[in-house]
Amino acid sequence: MTTSLDDPVRTARPASRGPRRTSVWSLPEVRWAAVATGLFALGLLTQLVGGPGWLLWGLYLACYAAGGWEPGWAGLQALRARRLDVDLLMVVAAIGAASIGQVLDGALLIVIFATSGALEAVATKRTEDSVSGLLRLAPETATRLTDHGEETVEPADLRVDDVVLVRPGERIGADGTVIDGESEVDQATITGEPLPAPTAPGHEVFAGTVNGTGALRVRVTRPAGDTVLARIVAMVAEASATKARVQLFIEKIEQRYSIGMVAATIALFAIPLALGAAVTPTLLRAMTFMIVASPCAVVLATMPPLLSAIANAGRHGVLVKSAVVLEHLGTATRVAFDKTGTLTTGTPQLADLRPLPDAALSERELLALAAAAENPSEHPLARAVVTAARRAGIPIRAAEGFASAPGRGVTARVDGRTVEVGRPAEGTLDGGLRGAVQELEAAGRTAVLVRVDGEPAAVLGLADRPRPDAARAVARLAALTGSAPHLLTGDNPHAARRLADDVGIAEVHAGLLPSDKVDRVRELQSRGERVALVGDGVNDAPALATAHVGIAMGRSGSDLALDTADAVVTRDELATLPAVLGLARRARRLVIGNLAIAGSFIAMLVVWDLIGTLPLPLGVAGHEGSTVIVGLNGLRLLRRAAWHRAAAGRAGEVAAAPDVAAPGTAVR
Repeated sequence: MTTSLDDPVRTARPASRGPRRTSVWSLPEVRWAAVATGLFALGLLTQLVGGPGWLLWGLYLACYAAGGWEPGWAGLQALRARRLDVDLLMVVAAIGAASIGQVLDGALLIVIFATSGALEAVATKRTEDSVSGLLRLAPETATRLTDHGEETVEPADLRVDDVVLVRPGERIGADGTVIDGESEVDQATITGEPLPAPTAPGHEVFAGTVNGTGALRVRVTRPAGDTVLARIVAMVAEASATKARVQLFIEKIEQRYSIGMVAATIALFAIPLALGAAVTPTLLRAMTFMIVASPCAVVLATMPPLLSAIANAGRHGVLVKSAVVLEHLGTATRVAFDKTGTLTTGTPQLADLRPLPDAALSERELLALAAAAENPSEHPLARAVVTAARRAGIPIRAAEGFASAPGRGVTARVDGRTVEVGRPAEGTLDGGLRGAVQELEAAGRTAVLVRVDGEPAAVLGLADRPRPDAARAVARLAALTGSAPHLLTGDNPHAARRLADDVGIAEVHAGLLPSDKVDRVRELQSRGERVALVGDGVNDAPALATAHVGIAMGRSGSDLALDTADAVVTRDELATLPAVLGLARRARRLVIGNLAIAGSFIAMLVVWDLIGTLPLPLGVAGHEGSTVIVGLNGLRLLRRAAWHRAAAGRAGEVAAAPDVAAPGTAVR
């Protein structure tokens, strides 16, 4: 059933629940930072009005406790594990400032440091909320049918082979197969399709999608923990819990850097004292040095851009399993594609109908007879013939005496005629028929012969069509990586070459076994290429695991491919591939820019402290200000505009793509 855009049923369907934004006040870092800031403000007010010293010191020390106990405790725990934590250094610096009478400066350090930590916590939570909007799709209850009637259960209690009732407008509670009823299901949350998909007995449905106007009975095919939605949850959780390799590298550098910084601070204090310098200014200079030289901003420069890009990609239908994968996406130099189900729709369609010279029937009549004979069959090629007839407005006639011979085709009686549709046997091809079959096969078609009353009447050419966005995606990827994509397929060379010409790929490797695909990937990598492989089937899994980064097409992908791949395109749209590669490259540029900003701030403040007199409050403000700047700079990739810019690309990008046809020029 087709639903128009102004259909009231469509507009009344419940909308997807969006991300549940957690209040910032639920974060302990925010609460303690607020308390510390309030106490500092009261202390500063007391100081300005000339209040008693005990009250002044009491408020400032309370500020120390509120804002410094968490980082101080975390630093002590790290010290027990023989790691010198930057948080502990900050607290020590504040205590050192108080010990020389600079309690205001120390309290300001605590406030700024606590506020910086609170902003980081808010940013991290915002990223998690943006990703978790994908996860809150499953309904809270489901209606299970039993011998005694209906019962309301939680989706987690459903078992394989349970039958659930899905009423109009409800969310589906489990992955399963429809066994009764017809409706339309809005699968946009899983597949990204903008229109509801017609659903009837035998169709697969997914947990978290929204039923339309009809009631459905669905037999559960996967347990709650193994649904498409549950697997998405697991992948996103894994992405959130991991760190990029560059971050781990920075952490190692941070440990060595912190030890060196402590040694330099001690030397900066001890050497001037040994030479007769005064204690207070020497200690103040040393504490200021320790603050401005700490690598907080350097550490924070890496993760916000990567996590923000992961969250943004997830919102637009690409699930990146880890920040390491995002880093790999940003450095890919060559893209390789599987064919069927990746660059193509994976569904055969009727591309040619060629009546034979001796046939006395029109093309329309031949298609009507072939569709009637194929209609009872569930074979994909039969479905393609029937679909073509329906699209041409041809009524599907009744067929009698239907019989199917595996590997050969079908036979049926239609309007008193015997109609046979199947692969042409090699020994039965005469000159004209042989030429038509060979011409279709040379063009990458699958040839199907139609016989009417025992005489050859027509040859049908069926082909798996390219995805509508395949040519433009190939061109954009070539422009992004600076190299033309490759096609790696197990299909025959004719079909592979035809598809490659349609989408603008010059390098084709056909007839490959799974091990051959692995060899091709390794060959490219041996030349220094960092290969991003896009596939969907079980035969792609070894190559997906071998590639620099493996990307699976989610809707058409096999379980093994989805598990092996590093990233999953859940909406099954090739257009998202150049977008996510562009976003990953932008995240990489932001990381490099952040590191430059952080390093510049540290160098400037350290030089100022060593050759001049850097006021402690100014040093604190400069250091923590750089931390906030790089953190906020990374969060720019959370915005929808960042995805749209990555998807659109730079002006002239496609035109500059090497060895790739412009979109639409080669598509037949």
